[in-house]
Amino acid sequence: MHPAPSPISSHDAHLPTGEPSPWVVRFTPLLPPGGRVLDLACGSGRHTRWCAANRLKVVAVDRDVEALSHLQGLEGVETRVLDLEAKAWPLDGESFDVVLVSNYLFRPHFEALLASVRPGGVLLYETFMRGNERFGKPSNPDFLLRPGELLQRVDEAWTVVAFEQGEVARPRPAVVQRLCAVHAGGGGEGYRLPALP
Repeated sequence: MHPAPSPISSHDAHLPTGEPSPWVVRFTPLLPPGGRVLDLACGSGRHTRWCAANRLKVVAVDRDVEALSHLQGLEGVETRVLDLEAKAWPLDGESFDVVLVSNYLFRPHFEALLASVRPGGVLLYETFMRGNERFGKPSNPDFLLRPGELLQRVDEAWTVVAFEQGEVARPRPAVVQRLCAVHAGGGGEGYRLPALP
């Protein structure tokens, strides 16, 4: 049994009116029009709303029923109440054009999460890393990325479009790590590098 994760963002970050992360906004042009997005541990859905507004089809998953209730009836959005830390990956056998993760880390399912990105699909990941304990929660190392960890998680089947790590001042001081990568699906003759935004 795994320990419950520490809270990793303020309540305001999960309100329906919350602004999408600039990291997600920056790479929206890479996302395939009409593509299927997995917004993992979506909270009240600031990124779900952003993706839906950009004509993407979103599967918004979280274990918080109340948070997901803010997304009910939103066009292009399917909500699912799932235990993302169950022993078995709850999205086994499904694939997505985009997998978006913000302010969430559960290492036991990381490989399954990567496998859910279709060839040619995009992984957008942004969460806290070591050093964040200076600023508050999360401070448990189980929920903080190690330096360079997101880069180490992707192999030669991925094209890294951008990677950042370091301190940020907004929306509150924190230490974060960010990755945008395209699943090349083994590369090969037909694979083209993404056009950068």
